[in-house]
Amino acid sequence: MLYREAGQFKTSYQADSQIFPILQDRIALFALLAVAIVVVPLFASPYTLSAILIPFLIFSLAALGLNILTGYAGQLSLGTAAFMAVGAFASYNFLARLPGLPVLLAFVLGGLSAAMVGIAFGLPSLRIRGFYLAASTLATQFFVVWCLTKIPYLTNYSTSGVITAQKIVILGFQFDTPDRKYLLVLGVVAVMALLAKNMIRSNVGRSWMAVRDMDVAAEVIGFRLMRTKLLAFAVSSFYCGVAGALYAYAYLGTVEPEAYNLDLSFRILFMVIIGGVGSVLGSFLGAAFIVLLPVFLNIFAHGLALPTSVASNLELMVFGALIVFFLIVEPHGLARLWQIGKEKLRLWPFPH
Repeated sequence: MLYREAGQFKTSYQADSQIFPILQDRIALFALLAVAIVVVPLFASPYTLSAILIPFLIFSLAALGLNILTGYAGQLSLGTAAFMAVGAFASYNFLARLPGLPVLLAFVLGGLSAAMVGIAFGLPSLRIRGFYLAASTLATQFFVVWCLTKIPYLTNYSTSGVITAQKIVILGFQFDTPDRKYLLVLGVVAVMALLAKNMIRSNVGRSWMAVRDMDVAAEVIGFRLMRTKLLAFAVSSFYCGVAGALYAYAYLGTVEPEAYNLDLSFRILFMVIIGGVGSVLGSFLGAAFIVLLPVFLNIFAHGLALPTSVASNLELMVFGALIVFFLIVEPHGLARLWQIGKEKLRLWPFPH
């Protein structure tokens, strides 16, 4: 009976168009942020922060970037890890070539570099779509990794190709512990998720969804396909580039091409499919599911004393089964299940 909107009257258009129009949703969001900012750094172990929460937030940001392109604009992409690599290496080179450059500004410049690469490789979307577009973005993955491997300037002439990332120092404060890195990543992800949510509710987001649903009809009513599609590629690549920079600096501690392989692109795609295509919340739910599932499967395999050969492939088998399950049973993923649960809670105990 607590989750009701009875008595919550809207007296202005601004109040009616809030992101969270129900008071209980706003209270729950603020409570969740308070727990994430205050309680988690105080009580979570360094392992939980470094191995679970930080990668969860970074993958959520990368999945959000892919969701903007695939879920809202309808452009299938398999090159997410390549755009993350561009953001990471561009941020490293900006910090290495421009002494005194703020770290956050380097992350932004890395994201802009990824956006320019995304625009360049998004040009085929003006002519092709579907699986053919996915194949062209797959070429992005191999081309970017090849460039990072074969051009010594990008890796600062490192013989091994593995570079130690610079320390994160912002306004003289060094983010060198797991709790500090966690708070930094949390702040960046929260701000960018809010910006993405507002962007999707604006004219830009509506143009993306119009092109996704039927691009010919969208062009007839006045949307410019080239501008809309390339803007989607740019914004998506920017988000992935910032996520790649955070992945290198806050999680790995190194900048290396092999960290951004094709497997990472597919993992982020699985996050979008399982979490929910075309949903900001789905990006976070999918990332949480993909990050936590190997932990639970490892505990499950050890508890049953499964052979090593079975335990090592259990994760892949479960991932494949879940992808097929969600595509058949609930194509909109965990976000849709969460929405159905909230709707039933609002009507409980009345069935209709």
